[in-house]
Amino acid sequence: MSNNEAQNTTNRIEGRNPVTEALKSGRTIDKILVQSGDKNGSIRKIIALAREKKIVITEVERSKLDKLSETKSHQGVIAFAAAKEYSTIDEILQFAMDKGEPPFVIIADDLNDPHNLGSIIRTANAAGAHGVIIPKRNSVGLSPVVEKTSAGALEFMKVARVSNLASAIDTLKKANVWIVGADMDGDNTIYTHDFSGSVGIVVGSEGKGISRLVKEKCDFIVRIPMFGQINSLNASVAAALMIYEVARTRCNKEG
Repeated sequence: MSNNEAQNTTNRIEGRNPVTEALKSGRTIDKILVQSGDKNGSIRKIIALAREKKIVITEVERSKLDKLSETKSHQGVIAFAAAKEYSTIDEILQFAMDKGEPPFVIIADDLNDPHNLGSIIRTANAAGAHGVIIPKRNSVGLSPVVEKTSAGALEFMKVARVSNLASAIDTLKKANVWIVGADMDGDNTIYTHDFSGSVGIVVGSEGKGISRLVKEKCDFIVRIPMFGQINSLNASVAAALMIYEVARTRCNKEG
């Protein structure tokens, strides 16, 4: 059981009819867990609706559904609803344009800890970023834990959830956004890199860092200097350091 599944309680929808109605109503669903091997009747309908809406479906053992269930009558299906409607990349770019500012976007590559994502959203808002982009798969969605950790910032931050981060980066590049990833083998440090102009900051997952394909899409790779015995930082801390280098550059330019 993942951390976000274990901690999210208010966003669970259990049972075949409730999940079906949630899908029909257009409610934003992050993912759906269905019992392995159960493809009959209304479950088949749920799977078809979910695929039509490009919602992630994961087959799990009944024992996992039993552990997650609060009602104890999940009927082989539990859905996880988002705490907020997702935005699009175009909406994020338009938001920057409306403010008359060069786009400033944070790209979270496969974050699994809802506390990290919530903290990044909070920092992004405080630093004046225009949006956050997360992938649909292998990443926590906008759960109640993310919402709580953001300390209210989620209400003001545009978050886009995309099927493919590499394609999302291509979209940003077409809008003349420079993509900067954080990795220990970066040529420059965050203190020597020029963060001026339109910027997309890429933050890797807690354990693996930036994925290979996303790293190859970055225009620049920068590193955060380490002077002690520990050679890595919490994902949200690393993100905060980079985010505020962008904010510092913008403040200096305005000054």
